[in-house]
Amino acid sequence: MNYKIIVLLMVVVWALLVNRLYEVSIKSNFYYERLAKENVEQKSKIKPTRGEILDSNGNLLATNLIGFSLGLKPHLKIDSSEFNRTIDLLKDSFRDINTTILTRVYKKKSSPYNHKFIQVIDFIEYGDMLKVYPQLSMNKDIKVEAATKRYYPYGKYLAHIVGYIGKANKKDAKKDEIVKVVGKIGKSGLERYYNKTLQGELGYRIAKVNAYNKELKQLRYKAPAGNKNLVLSVDVDLQKFIYNTVEDENHSAVVIVMKTTGELLAAVSTPSFDPNLFVDGISSADWKKIRNNLEHPFTNKLVHALYPPGSTIKMGVALAVAKEGANLALEHEFCKGYMTIGKSKHKFRCWAHWGHGDVDLRKSIRESCDVFYYKKALRVGIDKLSKNLNELGLGVRTGVDLPREYKGVIPSKEWKRKRYHQPWYKGETVIAAIGQGYTSITLMQLARYTALLATGYLVTPHFATLIDAKPYENRVKKIEFNPKIIDTVRNGMYDVCNVRHGTAFHAMSNLPIKVAGKTGTAQVTSIGQDVKKRAKEQDLEYFRRSHAWLTTYAPFKNPKYVVSILVEHGGHGGSTAGPIAAKIYRWMYQKGYFGKQPVPYLLKELY
Repeated sequence: MNYKIIVLLMVVVWALLVNRLYEVSIKSNFYYERLAKENVEQKSKIKPTRGEILDSNGNLLATNLIGFSLGLKPHLKIDSSEFNRTIDLLKDSFRDINTTILTRVYKKKSSPYNHKFIQVIDFIEYGDMLKVYPQLSMNKDIKVEAATKRYYPYGKYLAHIVGYIGKANKKDAKKDEIVKVVGKIGKSGLERYYNKTLQGELGYRIAKVNAYNKELKQLRYKAPAGNKNLVLSVDVDLQKFIYNTVEDENHSAVVIVMKTTGELLAAVSTPSFDPNLFVDGISSADWKKIRNNLEHPFTNKLVHALYPPGSTIKMGVALAVAKEGANLALEHEFCKGYMTIGKSKHKFRCWAHWGHGDVDLRKSIRESCDVFYYKKALRVGIDKLSKNLNELGLGVRTGVDLPREYKGVIPSKEWKRKRYHQPWYKGETVIAAIGQGYTSITLMQLARYTALLATGYLVTPHFATLIDAKPYENRVKKIEFNPKIIDTVRNGMYDVCNVRHGTAFHAMSNLPIKVAGKTGTAQVTSIGQDVKKRAKEQDLEYFRRSHAWLTTYAPFKNPKYVVSILVEHGGHGGSTAGPIAAKIYRWMYQKGYFGKQPVPYLLKELY
């Protein structure tokens, strides 16, 4: 027994000795060899040039200004004569430099273990550097390197589409090695959505250095993969025209112009802001000015603002009802200006207090009769209505290439139970049928839904057409409709813009092309039952006025384009949004949009 214990101990001792021998002679050799290699080889990462963003005509929407950055030699003692001379030289060369901040940056980054020059100024314009470059380049304590700075030539006009880049935080840098090196990341818009593409790929350079960190020889070099550009379907001239039109009329509005195949030609959200303010970090004064604006210029209202759609939802309600029975949608209803439910005395009023009399589906769209849709919705029920409207693209994300798109709400019994822990009431079904109550959507959803009504295809709206020279792959889903119902809906939308009793007739009937559409007036405050006559919109306080909607497509017989508009607190859709839409269509007609232009093929259908 003792013999076995002794043998076991010897085996253990020998195992420990062999392991230690391996550690010292082999494993540690790899470790020290790597350290030695690091002492003679220095790897530096090379930043790629961020890709540019261009419109459909080749105009630069986001580009890179060429300039220089400045670095200071490491291990300079703060307040030493050498350091002060260097700072004074920079101050004399560039009058706008804040030497206090510069010194603070240098002190923060300085370390006994850092042998690289410390970048203290990120960007100096090319023209400013040329005057002093010879003097600075001769100074051994200063390193001048080429640098770029993001610039947005069209400023406020495209802020909500293109977005902007800004300084990356620690969380961003931890997720992405390229962001860590570059120090900038897309913060909003397409800059954020396509950041992985636009930022490119890092290059590197390995050089042999001596004990003083002086380069002796370049060993390896890999060029960065940059200039990965983004080409958009946007027409910047159309974008500017719409923005200026809305601004001249002193409206806060959201406007989308889209091909029926999904390519976005213009998307305006007003008021806006200058994205160039954010590239190097916005000042507190500028940020306070944007933040305190009650009309929310920083909010991207294309996808981040939810509104009750009002009567623009009625075509969708008609199609949702028809899915449960075509005859049900085609049945006439009588409108006496209001309706009640059961024994309740509560009046659910039509916008026309005198009523519309006998109403069929086409007339209900042309004259926007509310009572027609009240009665249809009650017969179908909110759950079927909600499900069918979701299938038409309402209350669901469109998939547009902008970050953090909002979903909106097409309510159901289950939704209310989860959200408010309350039961659903029939009266809520009634007001949901005319796009009020809990119902809320984005304008992007409305434009997509309008394209569906025009063509029968549910497209994916998108700005990008070429992503690093590769075509954007459109996603399209065909929706089957009852032919008689969809024809009636389209004819009703034609009447809205072209027949005397249509709610947009005065603004839209005198155009060089035939347009179909639907107006909407979405209340933001309720009207009491005791109010016999509604106040005029212009007599109300601004923030109590209704939102004005108009969504359209053209030409009627061969739909190519969708124009959807929301004017915040604009009152009536026909009288407020109508003239804006008319100006857009006239501009597009004059610029040849309705000439002999082939409609892009729907690339990929998903069933």
